[in-house]
Amino acid sequence: MALPTLTPEQRADAAQRATAARRVRADVRAKLKVGELRISDVIALSATDEAIAKLKVASLLEALPGVGKAKAANIMSRHTIAASRRVRGLGQHQRESLMAEFG
Repeated sequence: MALPTLTPEQRADAAQRATAARRVRADVRAKLKVGELRISDVIALSATDEAIAKLKVASLLEALPGVGKAKAANIMSRHTIAASRRVRGLGQHQRESLMAEFG
């Protein structure tokens, strides 16, 4: 199946929406890093914000102070979360266990 042909206006609109979504996700990661947001806040926001819902869980965890790639992978393994999982795709038990661990 071929991709639809977009007009220059549609292409510009899509690029603008993608940029806005990246800014929202970067802002969330920055707020996590300085402690303005908690994981429970991000999970709650993901119910209404499409950009946050599409944030990868690994990226979310790596934004926490003291959590790097290895520690994030360990946390995801403990909570049986796939490496490619996004916040919206977390199951109820996964969400609850992450919120319990990180408050």
